[in-house]
Order: sequence, then structure tokens, then C-alpha cells
Amino acid sequence: MTNNVDLVQARDAIKLVQGHETSDGAGVRLVRYIASPSLDMLDPFLLLDVFRSDDPKDYIAGFPPHPHRGFETVTYLLEGRVKHRDSAGHEGVIKPGGVQWMTAGRGIIHSEMPEQEDGLLYGFQLWVNLPSVKKMMPPRYQEFQAETLPEELRENGVRLRVIAGTSAYGLVGPVQEIATNPIYFDISVPQNQSFSEVIPAEYNAFIYMINGKLEIISEKGTTAAASETLVVLGCGDHISAKAQTDARFLLIAGQPLKEPVARYGPFVMNTEEEIKQAIADHRNGQFGQQV
Repeated sequence: MTNNVDLVQARDAIKLVQGHETSDGAGVRLVRYIASPSLDMLDPFLLLDVFRSDDPKDYIAGFPPHPHRGFETVTYLLEGRVKHRDSAGHEGVIKPGGVQWMTAGRGIIHSEMPEQEDGLLYGFQLWVNLPSVKKMMPPRYQEFQAETLPEELRENGVRLRVIAGTSAYGLVGPVQEIATNPIYFDISVPQNQSFSEVIPAEYNAFIYMINGKLEIISEKGTTAAASETLVVLGCGDHISAKAQTDARFLLIAGQPLKEPVARYGPFVMNTEEEIKQAIADHRNGQFGQQV
């Protein structure tokens, strides 16, 4: 990793979060990690859901048309196919390894529906807050398939796929112009190999363990994290880890907004008055035509 001499403090693991089973949309079964009883939010991240099933009954009904205002939704798919349509005229299908980053802004109606009738559907949905000055911006949609996401292979076999942000080696993700300047990396570390990556000191950060076992190492000690665990990282300017087994995980970090948050279902604003206005605007057809 570059600039090791500039690094001061490795982030420790301050909280291990197990997910809570729930359902959303038209009955899609999923596991919720952020916006759960264990972790309400991690500014600027409002929600993290993991959906994984090879039983069509768990996902086939999908997420029919529904509104959003005031934040961004990020869907990253490991397996399966999902079709997106929205009231701003965007439409696309993400495949394994693909990502869609939708900025709802002032208001959008969209749907996310499985493009398969059987097989494994596995992915993540992250909600990222928008600052008050951006909450009423025009909606925007960015979509990238697996083959367009840059990936670096490090000398010790570590693979790092960059969706958003810039890696320590200078690899830049295709998702651009996001208000919170986030990092969104998909990382694989071979057994017994070490991993280190710069994280801006002012950012809030977490990792989600997709599979395997990983040790997070800091001056305060070592914490082991296993599959299907979210790890909230403490203060510092980098993460240092070692894989006990072959391990794969997401590293996600972003600049906290430090603003009031008012939430009501698919609307995230700064005040209750703004929430009431969002509800009224949706009822009055201000979010565009149904999809």
C-alpha cells in the first residue's frame, strides 16, 4: 500500500452487528443490519439490507413501484438479475457483479424486480443520506456491470474491486459525484494474507463479511469477524486486517453529514415538516408518472 509512512492509527472494531430477519417490498425476505434494533444508522448510511435466497418464494414478488426522496439507494448484486425502472425514464438490468446507484433527490418512483424465476438471488441494498442542500436535487441514476468495475490484484493475492472512491493504489471507481464522497470496495483476501487500506480519518466506516474469517488489527487489540457480520470501525486513518481463512468482505465508508435526520418510510429529510411535504407531494403526483 502506498503512503504507509503517513498512516498514524489503525481503526479497531468497536461493534459487531448481527442482522435481523425481516421483509420489505412485496414480501422479499432479507436480513437488515443498519436501520435495525442493533444499529439505527451510521451517518451517512441509513440502511443496509442483505437479500440471499435460492427459493423464488422469498424474492419473486420484488419491489413494485414505490417513492423515494432525500437520499440515495445502492444495489450491488452478487448473484441473479434485477430490473430497475423509474419515473425519470431510467431503465436497466443489473447482473452478477453489477451495481446501480440511484440518487432520489427531490423525488422519484422506481421499481426493482427480479429478472429470474428460479436460482440464487444475492445482493445488498445500501441507503446513503444526502445533505440538506442536495435533498431536492434532480434524480440521477448510475449503473455499471461487473466488467466495467475496475479491479486491482495486489502482490499477496488480495483482490479489490472499486465501485466508488479511490483505493490506496490510485484505482478510481466509476460511481462519481456523490455528495458524501463514499468508499465502496469489494475485497477478497487469501488465507493467512494481510490487508491494509487507507480510510479518511473523518469518515465513518464499516465492513460487511460476505464469507470467511477476518482479524481486524489495531493498537487496541485484535477482533475476529466471521461471515454475515457487520463490523463498525472506530477512529483512525486506515484498516489493517489478516484473513484466518479465505475471506471476502465489503469495505464501505463515507463523510458524515452531522445533520438532523427525519425518516418516514421511503422519505428521509431533515425536519418533520419536510416529511409532511414529501408525503403531500407524492400524493399530488409531484414525483413523476408511475412506472
